[in-house]
Amino acid sequence: MVEIRHERPGDIVAREHLLDLCFGEGRRLKTSERLREGRLPAEGLAFTAEQRGRVVGTVRLWHVEAGFRRPALLLGPLAVDPECQGLGLGAVLMRHALAWAGALGHGGVLLVGDAPYYARFGFTRDLVAGLSMPGPFERERFLGLELRAGSLDGARGIVRATGAWDEADRPLAAFGDVGAASRRRVA
Repeated sequence: MVEIRHERPGDIVAREHLLDLCFGEGRRLKTSERLREGRLPAEGLAFTAEQRGRVVGTVRLWHVEAGFRRPALLLGPLAVDPECQGLGLGAVLMRHALAWAGALGHGGVLLVGDAPYYARFGFTRDLVAGLSMPGPFERERFLGLELRAGSLDGARGIVRATGAWDEADRPLAAFGDVGAASRRRVA
């Protein structure tokens, strides 16, 4: 039996191993990953699938802006252990995550993924036609879903990361140009 639950700090190592197994080391170079880097997932929207004490699936959602001042979520990555693929666990994780996002009042969800797979959950390219990612991405794999009608209507611009910083991983640049102060002292 598989239990879907909120992610715990103790899941991090197993989750990262699962993501490397499913997507390879190159996953860290993707634009979606750049948007997530150094940030915490949206509160209450990081889920783990566990089977007999082992992490076999994960999905997380992140705060972004879908253009100017239009809050949305970025879903991903969704991963299922290869030994459990084909059993519907990915679909269960998706439905669980989207139900929670809707219950928490979120409106729009974006992702970059396999269009035929995500279409079954209501994701389409039409909703994100006016949006771009802030780096390289495959336009045909960029999809959106409205959990609340109209939440992505007329969305235009570049998707931008928002949400809370992970203080353990916060970039030094967030504290300002530390180097500028030291350069002034030296000069």
